[in-house]
Formats: sequence, structure tokens, C-alpha cells
Amino acid sequence: MQNKKMIAGEETVYRASIYIRLSKEDGDKQESNSITNQRELIYGFLRNKPDIQVCGERVDDGYSGINFDRPGIMRLLEEVKAGEINCIVVKDLSRFGRNYIETGRYIQQIFPFLGVRFIAVNDGYDSARPESRADNMILPFRNLMNDSYCRDISIKVRSQIDVRQRKGDYIGNFPVFGYFRDKEKKGHLVIDETAAAVVRDIFAMKIAGKNHKRIADYLNERGVPSPMEYKALLNWRYSTSFKLNPKAKWSAVAVERVLKNEIYTGTMVQGKEKTLNYKVKKRIRVDKENWIRVEDTHESIVSKEDFALVQKLLLWDTRTSPKEQEVYLFAGLLYCGDCNEAMVRKKQRTGGKEYTYYMCSGNKKDKTICSSHRIRENDLKETVLKMIRIHVFLVCSLENLLKAIKELPLQEYEVQKRQGQLKRRKDELLRIQKLKLSLYEDYKEGLLTKKDYMEMKEDYEKVCLEMEEAVRLLEEEIDALVQGEASHNNWIDHFKRAGNVTELSRSLLIFTIDKILVFDHGVVRIHFRYQNEFAAAVRSLEEIMGETSDKNGMSERDEEVIRSFLTAAKEAG
Repeated sequence: MQNKKMIAGEETVYRASIYIRLSKEDGDKQESNSITNQRELIYGFLRNKPDIQVCGERVDDGYSGINFDRPGIMRLLEEVKAGEINCIVVKDLSRFGRNYIETGRYIQQIFPFLGVRFIAVNDGYDSARPESRADNMILPFRNLMNDSYCRDISIKVRSQIDVRQRKGDYIGNFPVFGYFRDKEKKGHLVIDETAAAVVRDIFAMKIAGKNHKRIADYLNERGVPSPMEYKALLNWRYSTSFKLNPKAKWSAVAVERVLKNEIYTGTMVQGKEKTLNYKVKKRIRVDKENWIRVEDTHESIVSKEDFALVQKLLLWDTRTSPKEQEVYLFAGLLYCGDCNEAMVRKKQRTGGKEYTYYMCSGNKKDKTICSSHRIRENDLKETVLKMIRIHVFLVCSLENLLKAIKELPLQEYEVQKRQGQLKRRKDELLRIQKLKLSLYEDYKEGLLTKKDYMEMKEDYEKVCLEMEEAVRLLEEEIDALVQGEASHNNWIDHFKRAGNVTELSRSLLIFTIDKILVFDHGVVRIHFRYQNEFAAAVRSLEEIMGETSDKNGMSERDEEVIRSFLTAAKEAG
């Protein structure tokens, strides 16, 4: 609708609305651009303007001027289109908008067409005054300066955020479920024990074989508030467009979001999303390799080991049947020993009884590729349980042997042995360095061509680097032995968590096994977790047993115990 001017006698009276905006994002200074200061300045300007009647006021507090998707400005423009007002008053052009194209389009095209008077007090602009209309050449430059200022502020803010993220400071609006902001240290997180207990339960249930829906149902049945509801209970001013019900409950998606969040390991992961530029507010995902990760910035709720284990579980095929709420016992662990395809679970009825068995999925697709490798589930359970019990026993026995060995007079011998190795390495390094120096003399005397000299020099330099690295490693080993430092076998502690193994469970399999291979005739081979560490420890024992008794300081009984263990380890495979 075309706006009409109100006539009082011979004087034109404008129905005006004042517009006020404040945004920290645009670099606005609170003291000079506060809502109160803008209002007082505008009303002070209008005090001697009888031709302007203020009919309303629109405010956008905390909204950037880059775009016009602001509630206050949108209502203001609706009033203009409806003909309810025909004058707009702002403190300055930047309050109306900082996008010079859109701002210029409104002030120079749309408002004049609709007969709307526009006043920017501090810029001395009034579209009803002839001298202001003559300044139309200057107006675009002012809008461009406001736009550029906003761009510069955006660059500075982005730079500050990036610096803080790389320092490991948490910059989110709200702390992640499980943490509070540290009141003593800005950007630091401290554990919220109430929520952290829920996070630990979620990880424990996942490792135990519960699927995401069952975990969510468990939490909802017990009235555990979801992260969204927990924020509301803490009176945080939090809102989201994802809330569909009056009370947000736990869902499979919310559970998965917790399980995938590395922040629970004490590692700060930020920069997962970004905006294209200061004008486009739509956020886009950042490639994982470009995320900002800073380790050990805060106390962990979940160990790195358990987190890594859960990530592996999330990658495995852990589907459940429609009537099941737990993952199948061997899901993601069982493979054909020949073609390495996954073994699939099947059921068969014979003589009124139901039998469960596994067979090679490769054979199911193409019988020429592989045999079925069929094995009954009960037989598999019995074999795997037996092998786990043997392996856990061997690991615990190994720990006791290693502890006993540390008390033997081996340290002095080990130091002497490594010092001898170190001397030989240093002598060899010195010899290579002398040969390298003699090359230059041969080259100067014409015994070597330049090409031969460069090639041989490069070869000698490579050998020198390798020898220097060997020397460094030996020196570190000697220092550790002299100071009595021995690396703690965390992997042994991991197996000790299995305790006294009496029956199979999903969590037991996940904690102890990487992969189960099934061969023909029911032959089963297990790749245990930390298999390489176990093998390395066994080799160390074998090396010690290879030394003569007078050097290793062992009694005959100690030697017999170790030899028995090595025999058992070898038989276990």
C-alpha cells in the first residue's frame, strides 16, 4: 500500500518508528551504542521536530547488521508496507544495516518509492531535506565503510577464536553434557559428576552389547534427563529447533552423539563447522582432518582406551533383530579363516529343536570361493571361552614372572650389555664419518668424479643418520635401566579387568578379542587384543632364558617356572 502523509493544517506530519540495534558481533561498543543511549539520542533529536510523531519502536538486541533477517527490522518493514508508518529514524546508517548493497537498496530505491522518510541522526542524513538528497553520491560510500568495518571485525573475531581453539580453550555457548565451565579459569571445563555418571553408563552399556535404542529406553525408563532437559533444569538459556516434544527424551541419535564425542577423553575437539564468510550465516561441515584437536585440556570422563573401543564397535556390523535389544554375542568379531569374509548367523530346525550356527558369507555368495566353514554356536562358545580363560591365565602369569624378574640381579648385566652395544655403534659411526671426510679428498685429487662423489656422500649421510638414531635409542634404554624405570604394562591391566572368567559376555569378548577366525572342521583361531605386546614380552623371557645361569642370576626353580610358562604359551598358539 502506498504510504500517505498526515496533514495538520499546512504542515506535513510523519508517523515515525524509531529503530535501535546492538550487536557485539559487529564490534559495537556497549557504552556508546547501548539500547538506552540510542533511544535517548533519537528522542533528543526529535524533541524539536513537531512534524514527526513517534508511533512505535523496534529493537534488535544481539543481532548483526550484515543481513535483514532480524525480528525487529522485519516487523518495521511490514509496518512500512502496510502503510502504518512513513518515517524511520535511526542513530546512524550502521544501525539500520551493514550490508552496503541491501542498505543502499532500501534507502535509495525502496523507501523513496514508498514515500518513506529516512533519518540517520549522527550521519546528518534526512531524505526529506534537499541537501541530503544531494548527498546521494556519498551515501553508498558510507554504507560501504560500514560493511567493510563489519568485515574487519569478523576477521578479527575469527582470528581470536582460532587462537583460543588452538590453545585448547572451550569456546562453545554451553558446555558439553558432562561438564561445567570452570569458574576459576576461563575456557576450561570441569566435570559435572551428575551428568558424567550418565556418560559413563552409556559407554558401559555400549561395551556390554546394548544397542542405541535400548540404551535410550533404559535412560528414559529411569527418568534420566536428556542433555537438552538437563540444560533446562540448570536454568541455562538454551533453545533449539530440534525439540519436537514438550519434554525432550533420550533417543538413539542422542546416545550416538555422546558415544562419538571425543571430548569425554580429555581431548578438546573444535572447529567442526564454519561459516563461508561474514555475510553468510549458514554453517558447513569441516573435513575431519582439519578439526582442531588439543589433548589433555581437561579431566577425562572416559578413558582413551574405552573410547577407541567404542569407536570400533560403531564401525562393526552390530545390527540386532527386531525382537532383540542387545547386539549378538559375536557380532563384528567372527570371520572366515580362509577368505576373511564375515561369518553370518543362521538358525535351523531339526527334529523339533532349533539350532544356531555360523557360516561363511563368502560361501553363501559364491560356493566356488570358499567352503561353508559351518560351526555350531554352542561349540563356538565353548571353544572361545576355553581359549579366553587360557589366555587370561597366561597374561596374569606373565605379569607375576615379569615382577619376579625385576627383583633378580639382571639390571647390572643389562646395562653392561647395552653399554657394549653402544660402544660398538659409536665406533661404527666414527668410522663412517671418517670415510665421508675422505671422500672429499679423493674428489679433490681427481680419484672420484663429481657424480660419484655426490652419490657416495649421500649414501654415507644416510648411514650416519641411522647410526645416530641407534645411538640415541641405546642411550635412552641405558638411562631407563640405571634409574630403575620400567614401562608399566597397561595392556596386562586391561586383561586383568576380565577377572575370573566363568561365562561369555559381549563385554568380555570386546575387552579381550580383536578377531575370531573360523577354519574348516571347527578349528578356531583368536587374535587377542595386545597380541603384539604379549608376544614381545614372551620374546623377552626367551632372551633371558638364552643367557647362561651365572649371568642371569636365576635359580633352577625360577628357570623351570619360566620354561613351563614358555611351553604353555607356545602350545596356546
